[in-house]
Amino acid sequence: MNRNKKNPDRAPHRRRAKATDRTKNTNGFRITGSWDDRPDRPAVKPTSDRKAARRIARDMADQGAYVVVEVHRGYGQWATWFEVNGPARLAGRLAAAAEQRARVEAQRRAAEQADAARRTAAEQSERDLDTLARMMVRPPVAREQCGRRDARHVTGAQR
Repeated sequence: MNRNKKNPDRAPHRRRAKATDRTKNTNGFRITGSWDDRPDRPAVKPTSDRKAARRIARDMADQGAYVVVEVHRGYGQWATWFEVNGPARLAGRLAAAAEQRARVEAQRRAAEQADAARRTAAEQSERDLDTLARMMVRPPVAREQCGRRDARHVTGAQR
């Protein structure tokens, strides 16, 4: 008997089973982070979101954990998707920060030296200008090219 009132003599509709895998959590991710100070108590965080898995792994690695991200293959099997070496990442970041600080310090020192050289050059220029000004105030001494003080002639404009 059919529940369909319009066509009671027709055979009832039977749904076909889907041909896909119906195991639970085939799109799941498991993030495991272990720290050197507590290797016997790793943090395990399951999620079904790929972006969340990457974010959680990055956060754990930033805290200094060695992170293994696994993807669920079905039927309780997990496969490693990627690994992040948090301590090495932190060490690299600290080395980069130290190198940056050293570079900034070297630039600061170079700027100070250039400023000191500029000040020294400015002071020397002032001294030269003062010397030149004092020399311009004195009357000229008539000299020949050989260094004698008596001039044999004056320039043509003064004749």
